[in-house]
Amino acid sequence: MTKLAANLSMMFNEVPFLDRFGAAAACGFKGVEYLFPYDFPAEAIAEQLQSHGLTQALFNLPPGDWDAGERGLAALQGREADFDAALEKALSYAKVLNCPRVHCMAGMRQHGATTETYVANLKRAAARAALDGVTLCIEPINQRDIPGYFLATTDQAMAVIEAVDAENVRLQFDLYHCQISEGDLAKRAAALIGAVEHVQIAGNPDRHEPDLGEVNYPYLLKVLEELGYRGWIGCEYRPAGRTQDGLAWAQPYGVAA
Repeated sequence: MTKLAANLSMMFNEVPFLDRFGAAAACGFKGVEYLFPYDFPAEAIAEQLQSHGLTQALFNLPPGDWDAGERGLAALQGREADFDAALEKALSYAKVLNCPRVHCMAGMRQHGATTETYVANLKRAAARAALDGVTLCIEPINQRDIPGYFLATTDQAMAVIEAVDAENVRLQFDLYHCQISEGDLAKRAAALIGAVEHVQIAGNPDRHEPDLGEVNYPYLLKVLEELGYRGWIGCEYRPAGRTQDGLAWAQPYGVAA
């Protein structure tokens, strides 16, 4: 059965962050994700999760200096200590939030990202995260939304995953990014499914609701279910209007305004 997780960085922006948990639950969401929780104490977020019966599906490691254009640290040569500190902070939140997976953003090519650093950092991080039972996800991001992002394709991601060779380093498969960069989503899903830990969706080309644009998401969600995927589907899209007004697409999956 398809399980939808609301992305609270993008959805329900009509209310403050901590109020978005209740808004998502009121619409029928059972899980949530977001980019970064670190502006709030982990205990305050955990209280919202528990109060509204929500599962924390995913969040990102601290990305470095976001305002300076940093988009992750995992592949940045010379920033190994910063990456290790970011991992520890994320794991401390994951423990409180009972979250079994976190996303390690790779970083930007122009900031010194290399495959060698990426693999070495992920190997070290995988061993550390395994102590807490946490899986590390890596996500290819298209070059239109983040030009210069180091991890750009699923082929590149799979090469990194194979080089790291750790059971708890897996693929975050964002169908929005993949459609822009590669396409052929159903066949690609079938080829990658054994490595997929988490899925995200959004409409193409404008990253609005999944029923707006060129991708047939009802078909693709059925494909994923038939392939045996039982994880969360993260709704990482920017509503075209009021969040609740755009949820008609999600009614077959138990979510409605």
